Amino acid sequence: MTHGDEHFMQLALEQGEQARAAGEVPVGAVVVHQGQVVATGRNAPIDARDPTAHAEIVALRAAALALGNYRLDECELFVTLEPCAMCSGALLNARLRRVVFGAREPRTGAAGSVIDLFAQAQLNHHTRLHGGVLAAASSALLQDFFRQRRAEQSEASRRAHPLRDDALRTPDAAFEALPDYPWQPHYVSDLPSLDRLRLHYLDEPPTGAASGLTFLCLHGNPAWSYLYRKMIPAFLAAGHRVIAPDLIGFGKSDKPKKDSFHRFTRHRQILLELVEHLALQQVVLVVQDWGGLLGLTLPMAAPERYVGLLAMNTLLATGEQPLPPGFLAWREMCARQPEFDVGRLLARGNPQLSAAECAAYQAPYPDRGHRAALRAFPRIVPELQDSEGAALSRQARNFWQTQWQGSTFMAVGAQDPVLGPPVMQALRHLIRGADQSPYFVLPQAGHFVQEHGPDFAKDAAEYFTQQVQPGPQ
Repeated sequence: MTHGDEHFMQLALEQGEQARAAGEVPVGAVVVHQGQVVATGRNAPIDARDPTAHAEIVALRAAALALGNYRLDECELFVTLEPCAMCSGALLNARLRRVVFGAREPRTGAAGSVIDLFAQAQLNHHTRLHGGVLAAASSALLQDFFRQRRAEQSEASRRAHPLRDDALRTPDAAFEALPDYPWQPHYVSDLPSLDRLRLHYLDEPPTGAASGLTFLCLHGNPAWSYLYRKMIPAFLAAGHRVIAPDLIGFGKSDKPKKDSFHRFTRHRQILLELVEHLALQQVVLVVQDWGGLLGLTLPMAAPERYVGLLAMNTLLATGEQPLPPGFLAWREMCARQPEFDVGRLLARGNPQLSAAECAAYQAPYPDRGHRAALRAFPRIVPELQDSEGAALSRQARNFWQTQWQGSTFMAVGAQDPVLGPPVMQALRHLIRGADQSPYFVLPQAGHFVQEHGPDFAKDAAEYFTQQVQPGPQ
């Protein structure tokens, strides 16, 4: 690395600062010809109302005008962030001699992070590439920008959704830099059953050609929507919309201080109202653990909304049979160790998890006050015929046995001691048509099947795309 590289990258950083001052994502670029800067560029898609107005594209256009030639084969471009696929293609078409970038972009980088367009041997021009110049400064510029934006969004959310006196809200700082969870939060607090509690949910549009289907992903205890991070990309890529809420008491949703807040019918009603609020249609219901205990009771209330079921390690608790021994052991453990570490629990059955991923699971629950739902949920699983939720679950069982018209896909973690293959086989036998539908057994997976999501999420997404004829949203 030469002194010149650092000098020109510093000029690109100044362009990034200008982008930041204009409210754009702070990325800057300069084009150098024979040791002289001939053009500069900064991110400007918002200001220009132009999705192609990335710093590199702006700089290339200016350089071509300055030099009177669309071929820039004697030029070098310095940019503070690894180019995306669009910009990489433009840089190669410009015949640049060299491209130098600062920070890597792990989500969209096309210079080695996601793909490496510069390394494609089939191309008729090869631009030399050098990354990591003033990478720390480039990363800091971006991190400071997004930190400030999150703070502004947090303050706006706080004003729009004031916190009730009898609830807690995990600070937004606890959710910074979560691995593989890049999605923007959405909040609602004006549903009748929420009574001003703030509920968080993801609402992601498809990245592929839209199918018209919406995958409604419901988590269990003690997880939150982070559990679906390995499945959501497959659903989006197949053209499906994804909604993934955090139940009240979990994740980024508000956390009532009292255990007694948590009741089966209350949480079910909140989910019913969320589906109505978002006007969801053509829904594929995706459930696991408590996501199934609650979620499997939803379609009978509005069967016209639901076209598919993806069920993983869950059950209907009707109160007519004893709860599985594995669940009873889990409930006893929760009573003995109410402060158990959620991340460590996930790691026990998923040794592939990194320390950062384990910390992400623990993040919503910084102290005892934030854990009322974790304490309450094992106790409110319907156990007897007169338990709250048991009658609803029996009605749901009858619906799935006799009225279900949609497609079904099941996946079970063979190592789950709580809701493993015996429980899932029983559920499979009571769902109309499920015996002839896909049933994946994942030998290495335990209770939290979503952690093995890439193994079957793509298959599930393709299955529902083929099975369901989407109607208008």
